[in-house]
Amino acid sequence: MERLDLVVSGWPDYELLDSGDNRKLERYGKHILIRPETQALWRPSRPELWKKADAEFRFGQEKGEKGGAWRKRTGMPDAWDMSWNSLRFTARLTSFKHTGVFPEQAANWEWIAGRIGSLRGQLKGPPRVLNLFGYTGIASMAAARHGAEVTHCDASKQSNNWAHDNARLSGIERDEDHGGSIRYITDDALKFAEREARRGAVYDGIILDPPAFGRGAKGEVFRIEEHLPKLLDACAKLLARTRPGAFLLLNGYAAGYAPLSLLQAAESSFADIAHGAKGEFGELHIKEKDTKRAVPSGIYSRFMVK
Repeated sequence: MERLDLVVSGWPDYELLDSGDNRKLERYGKHILIRPETQALWRPSRPELWKKADAEFRFGQEKGEKGGAWRKRTGMPDAWDMSWNSLRFTARLTSFKHTGVFPEQAANWEWIAGRIGSLRGQLKGPPRVLNLFGYTGIASMAAARHGAEVTHCDASKQSNNWAHDNARLSGIERDEDHGGSIRYITDDALKFAEREARRGAVYDGIILDPPAFGRGAKGEVFRIEEHLPKLLDACAKLLARTRPGAFLLLNGYAAGYAPLSLLQAAESSFADIAHGAKGEFGELHIKEKDTKRAVPSGIYSRFMVK
């Protein structure tokens, strides 16, 4: 496996304008947001730009306030549409400081599209892809847009509804030119993967984006240090292990883990194919628009079966 840090420089609907003082200044579509960023230990380089922000997420600083909240300029909407290549989706000001759009993943969306295109060249039918912890579904759409039959699983009904709305916005459900499709499953990711393994299901690609801590559809607890090895073991039974081009993509945001941790976790469950597979692991970075700086934004490990 090759160590490769993936750097996203932005696209027409997204830019990292500046960062520093434990915050980042981003443009999502036509709206400029300030969000907390613990990685940004440096000083901002363009302080004048921050005055143009339309909204800022701040952790609770007022009496009786829990978590955090957005401070918005008058007229700033809670939701608006964005695009990446041919995909359209809705960004929202959530109570978790996120917008439902994770720009650092654009490098992986490109990679997914390439893998599906390669698989379609050797299969009679559409490649089958499993996306666990699928959230708002942009990775699912990237696969479906290029002809994959995607099973999108998330424990949150609200997230699945958001993902479904994004797919409709992108025209995935009527994508006659590419033949892709998405089915939505509201379930605990580990339970669903283990159940699929017992059924003998096989997927040509598996995408995982597990949280450090989460809860399943029925209150099941997911702790990455305890449950990720079990989940990877289940996925190892689901992947089309003898199909050249079949792939695994594992993302991580849990603080304290290094890219090598994800790689070796995947290798331990896919030991018979991962060591000889073609792939990369490393950090995910978002580059500032007008500087050489980049904000570390996650880790990943991915490989293809030879």
